[in-house]
Parts: sequence; structure tokens; C-alpha cells
Amino acid sequence: MTKNSQPMFERVALIGLGLIGSSLCHVMRREGLAGHIAGNARSQATRETAMRIGLVDSVHEDPKAAVSDADLVILCAPVGVLGALAETISPSLKPGSILTDVGSVKMAVITDVGAHTPDGVHLIPAHPVAGTEQSGPESGFAELFEDRWCILTPPKDADQNAVKRLEAFWQACGSRVELMDAQHHDLVLAVTSHIPHLIAYNIVGTAADLETVTESEVIKYSAGGFRDFTRIAASDPTMWRDVFLNNKEAVLEVLGRFTEDLAALQRAIRWGHGDMLFDMFSRTRHIRQNIVEAGQETAAPDFGRPHGAPEED
Repeated sequence: MTKNSQPMFERVALIGLGLIGSSLCHVMRREGLAGHIAGNARSQATRETAMRIGLVDSVHEDPKAAVSDADLVILCAPVGVLGALAETISPSLKPGSILTDVGSVKMAVITDVGAHTPDGVHLIPAHPVAGTEQSGPESGFAELFEDRWCILTPPKDADQNAVKRLEAFWQACGSRVELMDAQHHDLVLAVTSHIPHLIAYNIVGTAADLETVTESEVIKYSAGGFRDFTRIAASDPTMWRDVFLNNKEAVLEVLGRFTEDLAALQRAIRWGHGDMLFDMFSRTRHIRQNIVEAGQETAAPDFGRPHGAPEED
């Protein structure tokens, strides 16, 4: 990518400066995508950190001040509060501006944020499928979105010029962009993200509650699989609580299917049906290979070992 000679948006407002918001700040700086970056965070400590490390050009305690005269407003807060946030900032949104978000649930955004989007403001929900288990204003980095998908779920009556501008913005951030129906997005993400997180939270909780295995043993003898579960389960609890409460229909549908499949595996183990287990494991291994070939993961195993030079603190 080459740095833009002219910013795509004169003023960009970020409501929330955690992992996604701070990463957007870094990549917008690097690529020259914004003339002015305005940030908002509830925590004074976060606001002070954002200014200290140069994430934003201005930081505001009041979200209305942050979005004033902004051409692009990005809601980087848990999906459960987006409706209330939209209601708060609605009177201050600039006519012709684009209002978007970064959450992994989209029907709730169309419903809750759409109810408070003024005429003339273009609501285009978005979901960058990228992240780590880290959070906070110092967790972001400009490369977070590179070669990752960003899914846009514009309403049927969305302004096409606004959609194209937001698509170009995410491409400039390094993402591959796809448009999708919001309801279908929520079902897809229930399979690929939400249920895996629920399983991770559950298996780590089960290990912690297992009376015959001590916590020190769980930590000491963590194999790769359990280690990876704990990484996922370290994700922001507020964000994931809101994801499950706001995507309950899709999550429950997929969870029901998962429960049925898990019961079938339980029967296969009990009755020694090795062929069934082998076929299942072979099919799922092929899916893993396809993910690697699609560039969504590296094929190199790490088994918890660092690669190359150790990272600096």
C-alpha cells in the first residue's frame, strides 16, 4: 500500500479506543487516510494514554464532541451499548457522513443503531474479521487488518457511493472486503467465531471446576489444544457477553446442531466406532488445510515456542 496524498476523510471519529479502535488509528496514520482523528473513551486513563502515544489528534470525554463535523464515525464499542451511543450522538452527526461499526453482530446494529440514525447519514455496518485476545489503547497495531476480511452489511436502501467509500477505506487499511446480508453474516459468524468462543470459555471453566485435577496441574501440563482454548477464553468478557445476547437466535441454532454432533461423537467413542471417528477427523483436518491455503493461518506449528528473535516488552 502507498500512502494517500490526500486523506479519504477529513475528520474520522472513533468511539472507543481498544484493540480495533487503536489499530485503526495506527493504520490511518500510516496510510494518510484521515486529516484529523478524533477519539472518545469513557475512561480518563484511556483518553490520556491515547494522547500520550499519539493515537488521536483530539480526545473527547463527550462522544458528541468527538463526532461533531466528522465525515466518518466508527463505533468501536461493545454491541450491547451501540444503540444508546447512537441515540447520544445522533443530534451531532454531520449530514452526508458515514456511520459504521466494527462489531461481530450485524442485525442488532441495523436495528438498534438504525433507529437513531438521522436522515442524510449513511449507516453501513461493518465487521473486520481480525483481532487478538488483547484489549486497550496500547494493544493496537497497524497490521491487524492486513489480508483479513472486512464484511460490510449495508441495508438494502444504502447509498451506493457511501458503500464504495467505506469499502475503499477498509481496502486501504489492508482488508479484503465482501458485502453480505446482515442476517446471513450473523449465522456465518455464529459458526466461525461465536460458538468456538463459547466452547473455549466452557472447556476452560470445566477444567477449573474439575475437582480431581488441580489448577496447578491444568496450568503445568497444558498441551497445545488447551493452551489455544485459554487464549480464546482470554478475550474481552464484556464484548463477548454482548455478542451472545445480541446474536442469540443464530448462536442457539448452531449450538443445537453442535450438541447433536457432539452426542454422535460420544456414542462413537462409547461403542468403539473407530471408522466414524476417523472419517470425522479426516474431514475436519481437510477444512484446516483449506484455511491455511486460503491464507487465514500459517501451516507452521509452534507448540507454544517463540519464533525468531524474542519480542521486546
